[in-house]
Amino acid sequence: MARVLVVGAGLTGSACAALLRRVVLGRIAVWDKARGAGGRMNTSRSVRDAACTADLGAQYITLETERAGPHRSFYEELLSHGILKLLTAPIEGMVVKEGSCNYMAPQGISSVVKFYLKQSGADVFYEQHVTHISLRDGKWEVSRKMGPTEQFDIVILTMPVPQILQLQGDIVNIINESQKQQLQSASYSSRYALGLFYEAGTQIDVPWAAQYITDNPCIRFISIDNKKRNIESPEIGPSVVVHTTVMFGSEHLDSDPAEVQQLILSHLERIVPSLPKPASIKYQKWRYSQLSCIFLSFLSLLPKPALPSRLPLGQCCCCLISILRFTSAALGCTDSVRYGHSAFIRY
Repeated sequence: MARVLVVGAGLTGSACAALLRRVVLGRIAVWDKARGAGGRMNTSRSVRDAACTADLGAQYITLETERAGPHRSFYEELLSHGILKLLTAPIEGMVVKEGSCNYMAPQGISSVVKFYLKQSGADVFYEQHVTHISLRDGKWEVSRKMGPTEQFDIVILTMPVPQILQLQGDIVNIINESQKQQLQSASYSSRYALGLFYEAGTQIDVPWAAQYITDNPCIRFISIDNKKRNIESPEIGPSVVVHTTVMFGSEHLDSDPAEVQQLILSHLERIVPSLPKPASIKYQKWRYSQLSCIFLSFLSLLPKPALPSRLPLGQCCCCLISILRFTSAALGCTDSVRYGHSAFIRY
């Protein structure tokens, strides 16, 4: 039986593992260097109250009807399981494209990733930082910072491109110069996010659930996160999410975290002066927030054994169908592939 490794437990990695389970007979493993699932589909919890949560990464999912086609089943499945629900809360400044639908995740945006991981039946391991990938007797030998090396028939990389380029081993020589140039041309925007958590009973008196900010050099988006997800309970404290502008993120990318946090809070106070003092704050730096240029969705490095690599599109998961077809062919699967994806993730 084949062994497949998916590196990265974000949206692409988890959905890929779930789809592979439908066509691949074998063992699937998912490794991620973080302490939990989600990647940029991150939902954080208050250190004081685990029921008080905030989406620090993607805020909602947009389905553009004219692009959906047969891929609508993805949304229907998530909707039928209650993972996604229609976004009805008022968001000021949001540009709604005709024919599009916006969805939010009531249990937090990371619930989408957790749903796919559960479907995949994969062996999921966290705090697994992959460092080397080499060929050994027709298989891929994968090394990590901690733990023994392991061998796999297929390895699928779903982390940001710069992290792929940092890998050592035979993979360095397998990627030819043309492919390397394509990979190096990928550029990402960076930004910061803050999650502000409040005690139960705290009132946040604003008329909106979220707001896009257009006239501030630091802050681009503010969300009363529990209100956005229609979770307003006297027993659960509210939460606020703040996303910075891309320019602020780039200018302060390597600045002291405490200084960055204070700068963001000072701008937030000017925009929403009535905001109460939070009980706790979660700070998040998104070095690879969104891909700035879209140039390639899938890179085949070697036909057999195969090392497919998903180039993160950030907003789009269209590459899943290519990964699935490539992996199925490499393993000699005869099942026809009828899966695809066209989700756009809003940050």
